[in-house]
Amino acid sequence: MKRFAIISFIFVIIICGISYMYLNYKNMYKNSKISNLKYEKHLNKDITGSELVTIINMAVDNNEKNEVSKNKKGIYIENDTNSIKIEIKITDNDNIYNMETIYNNGTQNFLQYYGEIKFKCVDIKYHTETNKVKYMLFEQE
Repeated sequence: MKRFAIISFIFVIIICGISYMYLNYKNMYKNSKISNLKYEKHLNKDITGSELVTIINMAVDNNEKNEVSKNKKGIYIENDTNSIKIEIKITDNDNIYNMETIYNNGTQNFLQYYGEIKFKCVDIKYHTETNKVKYMLFEQE
């Protein structure tokens, strides 16, 4: 009789553990899906430079909120879970700029020259661990 009670108790504990892991996974998946929607909606869509500045501000805010560390140049260091990196390819001079360059040099300067210019998100990459957006590439049209 004691054996049956012990085996039943262990079985219940295992079922509870599996249920907890499953619910935790579902919650993490749901949160990453909601987080990704803010960025994925721009994939292959034309946006203006002012909308791009808004996306850059969201990404910088996300990195600051998640305490993503920076290197000596002030560039966010990619981690495996929740960092976001945005690069912007300007066809006027055929250079690629990271979001920190635009953010640190003042978004007003960028808006002055590129506020009404069209950009398109041509690439999105995801973190393998959390499936959250980790990289976006915008090209000037």
